[in-house]
Amino acid sequence: MDGKKCSVWMFLPLVFTLFTSAGLWIVYFIAVEDDKIFPLNSAERKPGVKHAPYISIAGDQPPASCVFSQVMNMAAFLALVVAVLRFIQLKPKVLNPWLNISGLVALCLSSFGMTLLGNFQLTNDEEIHNVGTSLTFGFGTLTCWIQAALTLKVNIKNEGRKVGIPRVILSALITLCVVLYFILMAQGIHMYAARVQWGLVMCFLSYFGTFAVEFRHYRYEIVCSEHQENFLSFSESLSEASEYQTDQV
Repeated sequence: MDGKKCSVWMFLPLVFTLFTSAGLWIVYFIAVEDDKIFPLNSAERKPGVKHAPYISIAGDQPPASCVFSQVMNMAAFLALVVAVLRFIQLKPKVLNPWLNISGLVALCLSSFGMTLLGNFQLTNDEEIHNVGTSLTFGFGTLTCWIQAALTLKVNIKNEGRKVGIPRVILSALITLCVVLYFILMAQGIHMYAARVQWGLVMCFLSYFGTFAVEFRHYRYEIVCSEHQENFLSFSESLSEASEYQTDQV
């Protein structure tokens, strides 16, 4: 860290990871307590009104659905902020911007998917809910691979390999979980599919927590100015989000 104080922005991805993880587990325990789903450690499903512990089913009925909607809305907002800050962080460091722009767009679409699956419960509008699930998992997986490639390519503070290799491993695990999830779903093996889904989501959240490593070097400022010429220069200075030492604003 070159003797420099860490930026407070490093806590943003950590808050996203911890808040969303805690919120989803609260939804799970509420649904289990209300006998809406089987616990994840159930040996087998028995006939009855309870269902496999998919996240969408856990957050399908009140009061769990109320918590689920709020958690997903907040998660979508925080993920969108992380997407924008990450784009700004990398903008002055990449020669070909298409990969950085693709990462921003992919994460924005994934964030939009979070709002759909959080606000349109499975039994209320299954079609829109499934669209949200596809956007979240599909573009979320794409985001992970793009950011892993950018991490190795940009190599911020010579930490590219130290952060990039774990991100590649997490991206591979996420991709594997997505494939296994749909295979198990298609075969009707719902208990194992639900467990894979929870593992998939926890890998996603762990991945985004790793952005704290790069964010600790940067600070971001919002400037309000009455003069148009100053406002235009602000967009340029924001794109070169200040880095401690040489890139500091």
